[in-house]
Amino acid sequence: MAVKKLMDNIYEVGAEHHERELFDELIPLPDGTSYNAFLVQGSEKTVLLDTVDPSKEERLFKNLDRLGVEKIDYLVSHHAEQDHSGSIPSVLEEYPDAEVVTNSKCKDMLIDHLQVPEDKFKVVESEEELSLGDKTLKFIDMPWVHWPETLVTYLKEKNLLFSCDFFGSHLATSNLFVQDRRKVYLSAKRYYAEIMMPFRSSIQGHLDKIDEMEIDIIAPSHGPIYGDPDFILDAYKDWASDGTKGEVLVPYISMHGSTEKMVKHFVDYLSEKGVDVSPYYLSSTDLGQLAMSLVDASTVVIGTPTVLVGPHPEAVYTTYLANALRPKTRYASIIGSYGWGGRMPDQIKDMLGNFDGEFLEPVISKGHPSKEDLEKVEELADDIIKKHRKDDLVK
Repeated sequence: MAVKKLMDNIYEVGAEHHERELFDELIPLPDGTSYNAFLVQGSEKTVLLDTVDPSKEERLFKNLDRLGVEKIDYLVSHHAEQDHSGSIPSVLEEYPDAEVVTNSKCKDMLIDHLQVPEDKFKVVESEEELSLGDKTLKFIDMPWVHWPETLVTYLKEKNLLFSCDFFGSHLATSNLFVQDRRKVYLSAKRYYAEIMMPFRSSIQGHLDKIDEMEIDIIAPSHGPIYGDPDFILDAYKDWASDGTKGEVLVPYISMHGSTEKMVKHFVDYLSEKGVDVSPYYLSSTDLGQLAMSLVDASTVVIGTPTVLVGPHPEAVYTTYLANALRPKTRYASIIGSYGWGGRMPDQIKDMLGNFDGEFLEPVISKGHPSKEDLEKVEELADDIIKKHRKDDLVK
């Protein structure tokens, strides 16, 4: 990534990471990611907003060298996670006069995680302002997008919001601004699903706060910059809303074909009734795609055989993940099978402690599904259609 000029005396100086395949050793990155850091030069002071993941700090320093940066007065840390703040110790070594500007929570985390000396900090309160001479930075706490210490920075004279992870997308691209809207939309939705969705209620409040601000540009810490803020703001308002779409999501796994036969019958039956249904076979599914479907799905039906006395491990992992992501799903159920016994349905339910919707009667077959079992599958499908119709999700 070369230096990219956002506007006069404002530059993107971070790094692309095309080859990165996983984030937090968990989240698939089909399009890599980027670590956006921004240099803002005022008439009196210069500020660097965020750094980069330590694996890419050489690129950050090359970009600063290209701009001839000899002094950094302030280093703003929006978020203590490594991909934003991991290179702070190296930057302080190179620019020893820099003060780390952040809130008190982030200060404590940076001391704990990166051992930044306490005397290097300038702690700011939410809504506090910092003058760079001809430019003014305003700091706003926005906790739980997606850590408790997160803050954002508003450049008042340019109506420019440096939004940290808020509105980000894991997308390594040479484009400074959004060019391919469809691609960015999907990358941003995946990012929201995997990282932001558990904090939906906090996000709703922060979106209300942002609506009161005059914003012409949103510059997140990952992915391209939004020259049309309404593009991403409207998307977030949809994703974070309480409304769902009439999709039935069916993550499933099968060992000897019994669960698979029931699931396929269920999917075919719903499809014939005109219901939007998305099956995901768990041994080969991109969990990012599954998480994206969870953003909008009204109903989730987990399909799993019984392994010994419990759910298949793939179903356990997916159930745990779905529970952690806290989607706004309204209905849930289980389709499965067993050989001689077990508490598989109860164990699945117990794992969904964050789910506050309605559990529908599961359909569990002993061994290969009988005609009666398949009829119960159809009854479950009819019940879902009835629920969706009541909620105005299907015609």
